[in-house]
Amino acid sequence: MKALHIKLWRDLTRLRAQMATIALVVAIGVAGFVGMFSVHASLQGSRDDFYRDNRLADVFASVKRAPVHLRERLAALPGVAEVKLDVVFDAQVDLPGVAPPVTGRFIGVALAQLHANRQGMNALTLKRGRWPEAGSVLEAMVSDRFAAARQLNPGDSVFAILNGKRERLLLVGTVASPEYVFASQGGAPDDQSFGIWWVDAERMLEAFDMQGAFNQLALRLDTGAAVQPVIAGVDHLLAPYGAIGATGRDKLLSAKIVEDELASLKVMGTVLPSIFLAVAMFILNVVLSRQVATQRSQIAALKALGYSDGAIAWHYIQLALVIAGLGVLVGLGVSELIGRAMLGLYDEVFRFNGLAYGTNPWLVVTSVLIAASAAALGTWTAIHAVVRLKPALAMLPPAPPSFKPTLIERLGLGHRVSTGAMMVIRNFERRPLRAALTVTGIALAVALQISGAFWLDAIAHIVDVQFRQVQQGDVLVNFQRPVPLSVVQDLKRLPGVMAAEPYRTEPVRLHLRGRSEDTALTGYRTDAQLMRVVDEQRGAVPMPSHGVVLSALLARALDARVGDHLALEFRLWRQVHTEVEVVDIVHTLFGKLLYMNLETMNALARDGDGVADAVLQVDPQAMDPFWAAVKAAPLINAVFDKAGSMANFNKTTSRNMGVFSGILTLFAVAMAVGIIYNAARISLSERAWELASLRVLGMTRAEVSILLLAELGAELLLALPVGAVLGWLLATLMMQLMSSDAIDFSVVIEPSTYASAGLIVLAAGIASALLVRRQIDRLDLVAVLKVRE
Repeated sequence: MKALHIKLWRDLTRLRAQMATIALVVAIGVAGFVGMFSVHASLQGSRDDFYRDNRLADVFASVKRAPVHLRERLAALPGVAEVKLDVVFDAQVDLPGVAPPVTGRFIGVALAQLHANRQGMNALTLKRGRWPEAGSVLEAMVSDRFAAARQLNPGDSVFAILNGKRERLLLVGTVASPEYVFASQGGAPDDQSFGIWWVDAERMLEAFDMQGAFNQLALRLDTGAAVQPVIAGVDHLLAPYGAIGATGRDKLLSAKIVEDELASLKVMGTVLPSIFLAVAMFILNVVLSRQVATQRSQIAALKALGYSDGAIAWHYIQLALVIAGLGVLVGLGVSELIGRAMLGLYDEVFRFNGLAYGTNPWLVVTSVLIAASAAALGTWTAIHAVVRLKPALAMLPPAPPSFKPTLIERLGLGHRVSTGAMMVIRNFERRPLRAALTVTGIALAVALQISGAFWLDAIAHIVDVQFRQVQQGDVLVNFQRPVPLSVVQDLKRLPGVMAAEPYRTEPVRLHLRGRSEDTALTGYRTDAQLMRVVDEQRGAVPMPSHGVVLSALLARALDARVGDHLALEFRLWRQVHTEVEVVDIVHTLFGKLLYMNLETMNALARDGDGVADAVLQVDPQAMDPFWAAVKAAPLINAVFDKAGSMANFNKTTSRNMGVFSGILTLFAVAMAVGIIYNAARISLSERAWELASLRVLGMTRAEVSILLLAELGAELLLALPVGAVLGWLLATLMMQLMSSDAIDFSVVIEPSTYASAGLIVLAAGIASALLVRRQIDRLDLVAVLKVRE
């Protein structure tokens, strides 16, 4: 075995504790990089395969009611390869043994095509049971996620109110649809309250009086065809029939949520590993700088024996590469654990045909190269100066540093500071760069903990604003068709209803200075209390008597300001074109939305005073008779139960974010231990002669330990406020990188999150200090004092 190899083995053995902590930091960086990008690749591959195999459409559009003879004109649009026309309606579903009704989206499906395996676009994948058959009993299939959440099985019966008529449905199968990978009423996961149902198309046409008509279409485009011209052509053809507006696949709610999640994984897989690998480079640099400094005479001897500068440099780089290699091996194992855990959570949210974890070889190769590069860079900066020394100079001890009085001493305040505190201050001032890097490293551990935990604060903030401030009512109901305002009095007569308020939502198109946006206009009464517009900074915003209120996201998209006049186009019913003034801009949490006084909205729309939505406040003690009355109301076709939705949202989202936050907490602890332990060990190595001398002079082990660890404690305490600031900045950066055109909320971090992050890192620091304290207690005073470094 070569001499350098023997030396390498001895160095690794002597540095095994520090090597383990550095390798752990590298491992976490590799695990985050490989794990996140593996999940990204698995999720993206499963999505693309599912979309391709089930032929997800490229363009979607909804219309109030259009004749099926438009099929030929739609198919003739340049770039259109296939047309699919559907009848889709939401309806109230009564599940056995469940008091609150749930909302079901009913879609007509051609049974003959199902049985002949000729589904065309948006094909369904049968998960359990069988395809429906025509007959006296209306057979149905339901989305498998809803079936799992509600424990529904083939053979179960439910009841639905289809166009005012109570129908019995026989569940015969559960399916997955590319169009509803993520089924939701409002953007949040809600498998408990919202399910997709497929029934015989002929029965749907009959139930909703839609013979010869459709209200939803999907188009598949030729390869390479431009989407926007097709969307414009579809809008032109459907405009006379009350179209909501065609959109591309990228605007489909389900597809957009999946795409946003993929983008988030990319951010997490890039930002967090970068932090860990940068910290690993810093620790390696400090450790190996100390190692090289203590081995100057050995380096000189090796040079005198004929070893080249390159060979010596490669020896130390090998030391770093071994540490990095161990980190990569551990990191690859941890990445699979993290990846499979995350993919299991995604499998509960996105039900593709197959969601299997796999690590691409390029990720492994890339992680090895990144870790090796970080190790080599961290090492080279530590050794490049020493390996260039001449053997004669290298054999001499390094020139003693030239110290000068500290700032406190120059100010004449030295006598006011204890000896121990002065020693700490001198070390800080004489090695400011190392102290600054140590403080920064610990602060990054605090920041990492905050950046993981703040998501729970964000969720709590969303729940508070959306469910307690915006929607103060308990139940939202939607009617099959607009009803007169007098329906509010009928709703107040339902059991337990203490208050009821109507509101109206209509699809509109806005134009301003060459820009246009399709959005929803919501009209509230001036005195509305149960459903309000809430600005994050100002609180509830009353509806003005004239003009419109824009959400900040919509104002940004249109480049609109208060005082501008928008061209507003109602898309349904009378399709009125008018002009409105922007009177206010509010910072809401979600969506490009538009608000107006209900009476003003009805006057502008010129289609009467009908409304299709209402919000109710219900006595909690009377919920059972209230739900029974709602189930018997034929005009109510959709129901939103705030309490149930809040519980489901908290259960699903908080659990997923809790797992993610827990992983980052473990990562932060590992980073803190790696930095603090190595800093303390290096300080002990440098000051061992000094500490042994103080022991001989009569100081106890505890007193000597305090002298060494006080510096570490000061660095730790300095790092906590810095970490709080960096945590806010990191959370802000992540929010900006993950932002989309549908989200508009500021970073919210509770004081308890800052406190818990600081306490967790502080505990990690104390644990590391105790480990080093054991090393101080075991100092061999005679051996240390024999040779002064």
